[in-house]
Amino acid sequence: MVSAEQLSRDEVVAFLEGQPGTPEDLEALSGGAWSSAWAYRAGGEDLVVRFGPQVSWYEADRMAMAFAGPDLPVPEVREVGTAPSGRAYAISVRHHGRFLEDTPVEQAGAIAPTLTRLLVALYRVPAGPDTSVVWHQGAAPVASWREFLLDGLVDDPGKLVHGWSAVLAGDPELAALSAAVTERVRTLVEACPERRDLVHGDLLHGNVLVSPYGRRVEAVLSWKCSVRGDFLFDAAWCSFWAPWHPGIAAADPLSGLLRASEVRAEPGALLDAAARHHCYELHIGFTHLGWNLWTGNQADLAATAGRLAEILERGPLPAWRERARGR
Repeated sequence: MVSAEQLSRDEVVAFLEGQPGTPEDLEALSGGAWSSAWAYRAGGEDLVVRFGPQVSWYEADRMAMAFAGPDLPVPEVREVGTAPSGRAYAISVRHHGRFLEDTPVEQAGAIAPTLTRLLVALYRVPAGPDTSVVWHQGAAPVASWREFLLDGLVDDPGKLVHGWSAVLAGDPELAALSAAVTERVRTLVEACPERRDLVHGDLLHGNVLVSPYGRRVEAVLSWKCSVRGDFLFDAAWCSFWAPWHPGIAAADPLSGLLRASEVRAEPGALLDAAARHHCYELHIGFTHLGWNLWTGNQADLAATAGRLAEILERGPLPAWRERARGR
C-alpha cells in the first residue's frame, strides 16, 4: 500500500507546540495508508494528530461524529486545518483497541455478534429524502448509487488514483479478467436498489478498533470512503477480504447481517440480495486492481486478481437462504 509521508518526531513536536496544552508521551501510530498519525497526551487527555494530503478527508471524519452511537463509536474530532508545512491535519480524541482484522480465529465467536451490531448500526442511521450518495464534502457528486458503482469501473483522470487502465490493458490476463468483471457488474447493477444506507466503505485495513476480546467496537475511523448506498456493500467488503483475515472469515459477518431482525423486518431489504452482494464483491476487487497497479504492489495485485477470478467463477454465494436462516 501507499505509505503516508512520515514526519519526523521533531516536526510533530514543533507543530504541537502551537496547540493548546503541553504535548507528552508522543508515539508514532501504525495502520494508515494515507495519514501519518501520532498519539500524545495534552491537558490530561489522550489525543491523536494525523497529517495527510486533503483537509476534506478529515472534515468527513468530523461530519461522521453525527452518526455516533453505542455500536458505532466515532472519535471526536477537535480540530481540522492545514499545517504550516502545507499538510492537512486533524486532532482527535484517542480511542484504544486492536484492529478488527487482527481478530484471531479462536475469538470469531465473540467478534461475530459485535460485527453484526456494527453493520446494523450503520444500516440504521437514518437518511433524509434528499440524502445524496456522496454525503460529505470533497468528493465528486454522483446522481445515483448505480452511477457510483459504474464510475468505479472507469479510470478517471480527475481522481487521485488514476492512470492504471493502460497498464491493465497491457497485461492480457488482467485485461481479460477486468473485461469479464466489468461485463458482469454492468449486468448485475440493475439489481442494486437506490438505497441510501450509511456505507463506511473501508471497515478493514486499520479503520476499526475493537476491545481485547472482540466483544465491542471501540472506534470506527477514516470516513473518507464513506457513501450512502446499499448496506450490503460493507458486508461484501468483509467477505471479499476474508481470506486474508481468518478471524473475520470464521466470524462470517454476512450471515450475521442477513439474520439481523432489524434487516429482516424491512420489506424488500434482501430482495435480490445474492446478486447485489456478488456485484459489490466484484466492484471491490476491480477497484483494487487499479489501486495495486497505481501503487505498483505486484504481490497484492496478484493476490487480488486471484481472489477476483475466484469470485467471478463462483458467482453469487450459494445457499443464500440457508445463510439468512442461520443453517
